[in-house]
Amino acid sequence: MVNKSLVLVLLAVLSLAACKAPPPPVTDDTLVTSEVNGVKLVHRHAVAAPNEFTPVNESYRALYAASVMTTPDFGGKVVRYLDNAKPFEVLGRVEHSWLAVADEPNGQLIGYIPPKAGVESSRYDATIRSDRPRPRRNSKQVCVAVGGASKACRTNDTATWILD
Repeated sequence: MVNKSLVLVLLAVLSLAACKAPPPPVTDDTLVTSEVNGVKLVHRHAVAAPNEFTPVNESYRALYAASVMTTPDFGGKVVRYLDNAKPFEVLGRVEHSWLAVADEPNGQLIGYIPPKAGVESSRYDATIRSDRPRPRRNSKQVCVAVGGASKACRTNDTATWILD
């Protein structure tokens, strides 16, 4: 009797030992690897893999607090926001000229930003300087004598004459 119960317990243990645990469920935070145009990209499951990819691998700086999206268009969800003037890494250009971005060089793809949201770090200062409003020049007045000490004047930017 002891031998039969021992054999049954051993069979149960061996049959359960052969079972594999089910794989963990896929969530938005599950890391996946995609290969696009011969380049392997590691990204979260929530971030869609691009259809096209051209490697850039350069440091950029944010021109404004842009939204980092899950797809390379405005139809995706916002993953996070870039900090204004802070550096980030551009892994490459994807469809619609959007930029695939990461936190560190050759790091995990965190999402996509519009092409005008950042500029190469080496060109950042020049871009900011050229974007500043330029001071206006004083508008010249055109004056004509209207007899005696009187005169009529108008500015170049308006067609209104003022009599003095």
